[in-house]
Amino acid sequence: MTRDHKLSALEQYGGVKGLSGLLRTNLEKGIDEDEADLLNRRNAFGSNTYPRKKGRSFWMFLWEAWQDLTLIILIIAAAVSLGLGIKTEGLKEGWYDGGSIFFAVFLVILVTATSDYRQSLQFQNLNEEKRNIQLEVVRGGRTVKVSIYDLVVGDLVPLKIGDQVPADGVLIAGHSLAIDESSMTGESKIVHKNQNDPFLMSGCKVADGFGTMLVTGVGINTEWGLLMASISEDTGEETPLQVRLNGVATFIGIVGLSVAVSVLAILLARYFTGNTEDPNGATQFIKGRTKFDDAFNDVVKIFTIAVTIVVVAVPEGLPLAVTLTLAYSMRKMMADKALVRRLSACETMGSATTICSDKTGTLTLNEMTVVEAFVGKKKINPPAESSQLHLSVVSLLSEGVAQSTTGNVFVSKDGDDVEISGSPTEKAILSWAIELGMKFDAIRSESTILHVFPFNSEKKRGGVALRRSDAEVHIHWKGAAEIVLAACSGYLDSNGCLQSMNEDKEFFEAAIDEMAANCLRCIALAYRLCEQEKVPSNEESFDDWVLPEDNLVLLAIVGIKDPCRQGVKDAVKICTDAGVKVRMVTGDNIQTAQAIALECGILSSAQDVTEPTIIEGRVFRALTEKEREQVARKIMVMGRSSPNDKLLLVQALRKGGDVVAVTGDGTNDAPALHEADIGLSMGIQGTEVAKESSDIVILDDNFASVVKVVRWGRSVYANIQKFIQFQLTVNVAALVINVVAAISTGDVPLNSVQLLWVNLIMDTLGALALATEPPTDNLMHRSPVGRREPLITNIMWRNLLIQALYQVTVLLVLNFRGMTILQLEDDGNREHAYKVKNSLIFNAFVMCQIFNEFNARKPEEINCFKGVTKNYLFMGIIGFTFILQIIIIEFLGKFTSTVRLDWQLWLVSLGIGIISWPLAIVGKLIPVPKTPVASYFIKPFQQCKRSRDA
Repeated sequence: MTRDHKLSALEQYGGVKGLSGLLRTNLEKGIDEDEADLLNRRNAFGSNTYPRKKGRSFWMFLWEAWQDLTLIILIIAAAVSLGLGIKTEGLKEGWYDGGSIFFAVFLVILVTATSDYRQSLQFQNLNEEKRNIQLEVVRGGRTVKVSIYDLVVGDLVPLKIGDQVPADGVLIAGHSLAIDESSMTGESKIVHKNQNDPFLMSGCKVADGFGTMLVTGVGINTEWGLLMASISEDTGEETPLQVRLNGVATFIGIVGLSVAVSVLAILLARYFTGNTEDPNGATQFIKGRTKFDDAFNDVVKIFTIAVTIVVVAVPEGLPLAVTLTLAYSMRKMMADKALVRRLSACETMGSATTICSDKTGTLTLNEMTVVEAFVGKKKINPPAESSQLHLSVVSLLSEGVAQSTTGNVFVSKDGDDVEISGSPTEKAILSWAIELGMKFDAIRSESTILHVFPFNSEKKRGGVALRRSDAEVHIHWKGAAEIVLAACSGYLDSNGCLQSMNEDKEFFEAAIDEMAANCLRCIALAYRLCEQEKVPSNEESFDDWVLPEDNLVLLAIVGIKDPCRQGVKDAVKICTDAGVKVRMVTGDNIQTAQAIALECGILSSAQDVTEPTIIEGRVFRALTEKEREQVARKIMVMGRSSPNDKLLLVQALRKGGDVVAVTGDGTNDAPALHEADIGLSMGIQGTEVAKESSDIVILDDNFASVVKVVRWGRSVYANIQKFIQFQLTVNVAALVINVVAAISTGDVPLNSVQLLWVNLIMDTLGALALATEPPTDNLMHRSPVGRREPLITNIMWRNLLIQALYQVTVLLVLNFRGMTILQLEDDGNREHAYKVKNSLIFNAFVMCQIFNEFNARKPEEINCFKGVTKNYLFMGIIGFTFILQIIIIEFLGKFTSTVRLDWQLWLVSLGIGIISWPLAIVGKLIPVPKTPVASYFIKPFQQCKRSRDA
């Protein structure tokens, strides 16, 4: 019935009323909150879930990891080496070389696959969190919040603008309800729902109005469920930083490949010309004497060395480091009440230069109470003291509040417990009316709603037309005080007498200004009678009926207090210190906005309160595009703004070069959230439309959480830079050492298995250690990261070159003069002495990388150990790497072509690594130019291009 929109079938069941009887649902109170009943409904009609397509298994990641071309070449080389080794040296001794390469390659593949698989699982969990929408349902007469997954057939679901239809159902009652069905039909046409077309499809969005639906189908029994079950979640989004790093990795890979080909050519040339000697000093290849098997084995070893240089040169750890740091940041941001919907937002937030924030609920608590009330010219004190008012005034106020609300009041059977639901503003006004003596259910039953004009953020007001039991038609309006006041021609005084507005308008305007100056949100309630002949006679005509909004009678003006959030002033100061300008964009009165901005620290003093620092939306809207660009940078507070004003401000700021973050909660905020560089929607008050248009959902609606997101955004960028510095140091050192040694001696001190181990340290373990560094306070004392700022800064170049130069110098000295320095020339077994020297070089090189990881943690700070003991993962990885290195040198020498080192040589290795610390400290004292190093290389090309263009 629901899927095919069969109205005739619904009528056969007796309409919505008959259907609700079959489903045992009370159309007023909903179903009971009885677990047994809920379980029966799930068993009968299914749950509101659908089978998900399984994500990729671990074996798929393992398959992808070993398809790396360089690893495949190494596997082939290992197989050849294994076959030749067994043939020449026998199975007992001959399998070591080939087997060790096999094992090292397998370890690299296993670690890469495990890391990727873990990140995939993490993204799946975050996607699950995104889908778990919290919504309101009516059960047992109460409005309760439940997960979308807990919805059952027979539930009553109130719908309002911006909501997602959570299941298939039929409309019970609604006013101006318009549904965007484009997600299901593909047509961007807005469909108006009424008794002639009451069917609602799961997954669609409420574009306008409000209503209540009866759930008839859930989960896989809906079109949406079938659609979602057939598609799999894509977690392969590449962020801008990943794209940039892939480019860097490709460039370095090409350089590494060129170097490897050169080394291969040089080594082969030296070998076949008889210039390569074994450790005992004997020439390895003599034409006509060397056996083919020996020559082939030596060539395979040379080829393996060249391939391993490519493995080390290709920094596949760069994209992995981004994935790791993004996944880590997303998990930690979740703990800081920020749900990341789009990965790229994590990075972009680090570059944010301005935040356009809402006032209500973000800078304030969103806990509203009526603290002042004017009825006529009388200030009611306390504001809910009904004894100071005439009964007719109380009656009209109660009628207007009860019938113009989208909230609900639940009174327990004994009458002691009252629960109020709705938006914070609605709850505050309902609470005030209840204290005045309003009987919510009784008043709603005494009159019939004819037509509703839902509250509109453009017009800042909403209205309702209702027919009373005495056949009179009343039209009640509620909205921004100065806007409703402008439409009033009279007012009721506290005695219920109608007075003319002409002479007293200034009094009410002054009262509104005074309340606004005290940080109060001002709401006016007004009504008017409507002549019977002006009321449409049939239901179809109501859709086109425009509610009269002139000649209104003012009933009351209330001032609602919404206190600032604790700590928001400190959060604003942190942003200001970090070079991020906070601007307030609110639909509230300009005076209220000004008072809150002063309290939050957005405006530093009352002297700042001049245009355009503080501006009204209509004034900004009236400017030309060029004027808006000039004015936008000066705006700190925008009051009485419409969603379109927010969009215009975002566009003007972006054109001026700002990286803009915007907070929003309403459906109409969606364009601004989408236009901004980073859209931040509110998790509590935000509509589903706003959330889907945003990049990050702030789960607690708190501005302090927005600041934490900025912090994490900067941390992502900083961690990537730490890893780049660390990895490039290793790349440069390893390449230079092997290339110089190969060209000069025809052999390399770091063999293929050793380089694969170094590759594992720097690519996977290094990425894991440095990419998971938590953010520091120092990050919020810097300026935002520029969009076009180079990834490798001058400071990084300085640190990188100093460390690489030190490592290359020390290790090449050991390579060429190591036998003399270590007094190994007198060793009877020259091959053993050669292995001792190379083992020391390998061990010293690994120690340098371990200690360089500490240096990379703080590229700009002298003390690189600050806070290191709090990062347990970093300390664990350093400890794990160190222990593995001991095992490799002391127990696995046959596999890595190393020998055991005595304690003195271990001290030498450690000493070489430790010296890199004071060297790094000295290096950090060297000043660097502000102009990026890259620009010196780019400038000649730019000049050539300009000359060519000319």
